[in-house]
Amino acid sequence: MSARARFVATSPVASAVAYRLPADARSVGWARRELRRQLRAWRIGGELAASAELLTSELVTNAVRAHVARPAPVPAIGVRFVRSDDRLRLEVHDVSDEEPVVNESTGVEEEAECGRGLVLVGALASGWGVVRGDTGKVVWAELPLPVREMS
Repeated sequence: MSARARFVATSPVASAVAYRLPADARSVGWARRELRRQLRAWRIGGELAASAELLTSELVTNAVRAHVARPAPVPAIGVRFVRSDDRLRLEVHDVSDEEPVVNESTGVEEEAECGRGLVLVGALASGWGVVRGDTGKVVWAELPLPVREMS
């Protein structure tokens, strides 16, 4: 495991893993790699895995931007992946109190680097939202898992 990231928790009962990552752009790639590793362990692949990776990239990128905008050094970003029987939940915690903004206007430049991330999250996820906490917020997105057939 990278010295940059610290493993926080894993629970076989909850099928969840959580990490704390530095608030810098390199954490986006690290979160994607860790998600791929965890999805392989959970035997989740294909289009679902690709969508989860894209959602994770968007959510962590937004968290990094929220941290960079803060004037003082801030704590790390929290990332949590949760697998239940019927869904995969991706959670990213940052210290910003600002609500994420969905930019659905057609005025976003085609070449713009930002402005459409949450529109993409809304299109790919079966649901997403924000939970406010004492220190910042958690932005989450969920994807439905295929129904398993009983043998």
